[in-house]
Amino acid sequence: MSTAAGDDNADTAGEAAMPLVHAVNVHKSFGSVEVLKGIDVDVHAGEVVCLLGPSGSGKTTFLRCINQLEDIQAGRIWVDGDLAGYREKGGRLHRLTDTEIAAQRRGIGMVFQRFNLFPHMTVLQNVVEGPTLVQGRAKKEVTAEAEELLRRVGLADMSGRYPSQLSGGQQQRVAIARALAMQPKLMLFDEPTSALDPELVGEVLGVMRDLADQGMTMIVVTHEMAFARDVADRVIFMDGGVVVEEGPPSSVINEPQHERTQAFLSRLRSEHEEAAKAAADLV
Repeated sequence: MSTAAGDDNADTAGEAAMPLVHAVNVHKSFGSVEVLKGIDVDVHAGEVVCLLGPSGSGKTTFLRCINQLEDIQAGRIWVDGDLAGYREKGGRLHRLTDTEIAAQRRGIGMVFQRFNLFPHMTVLQNVVEGPTLVQGRAKKEVTAEAEELLRRVGLADMSGRYPSQLSGGQQQRVAIARALAMQPKLMLFDEPTSALDPELVGEVLGVMRDLADQGMTMIVVTHEMAFARDVADRVIFMDGGVVVEEGPPSSVINEPQHERTQAFLSRLRSEHEEAAKAAADLV
């Protein structure tokens, strides 16, 4: 009896110790092109992890696999202890139904490069739509929460406007509020500032900094080195579909050990310096 109890306790401890996101040997191909070649990544609750790397390195694909927007060919991903997209029975994996996958996805908020707001809805309606339609929650309660979220992202006075009446930075902040309205346990950001004019980047990053300060678990694909250095608990550099280097920002960004990381960061710094010089010449 005592042995069985001990085994049960060990199992419970193992489950409790599992990171919020636990990805093991993840492979993903598009046709004959292998984009992810065995990704192992853990993200713990409350942690902010930034994914860095050149275009085509697999960063966005990995985010989409976590949110089950893409199927994987091998490996497994757990989110909050649940095996994403499958259940295991008798040592074999069985694909979940679309309804079950949609239910799993409700705990994950995702913000894309493009804002994807409903153009025919006001800002407030965009934020309220998901919780009322998908979660079936009372509109009065959701509306009060949506108004508070808009206040948090600095758009309390924009609730009655339509997306076409907002700047790109404002639209992206609405997209963040809309994702938060679903009360996610995990937020995924796919280069959320890449489609913005340079002067609008700061307002979106400011909202993301606030979320990090409030303990939101975040995985962020970004080229914003200052944000990664200041906000991330851990930085992961990907290239060619593999994790090349990972560690605290002070290590990976300031003192990269791998030559591929060094080359990427050097090129990125040169591009930023050239952009800053060009901006100064226009003044």
